[in-house]
Amino acid sequence: MDAHVPAAEANRRFSELLRRAREGHTTVITSHGRAVARLVPMTAEDERIASARRALFERLHETPAVDAPRWTRDELYDEP
Repeated sequence: MDAHVPAAEANRRFSELLRRAREGHTTVITSHGRAVARLVPMTAEDERIASARRALFERLHETPAVDAPRWTRDELYDEP
């Protein structure tokens, strides 16, 4: 079962909660008794997606802009 921690307590114990997430535990952060966030461990799939996203943005940043003509907002959203 997930641990439920009030936001103020989560703020004070943030390092401990990160350690627990690294160990595989999930923590639900509450505010006034209502769940507002969930601190979960990263999975291998999360890491793979983040790595692919970083590689994509690096490539986009390094790619020069093409010499495309400017268009108006109306042209961009014009129905074919």
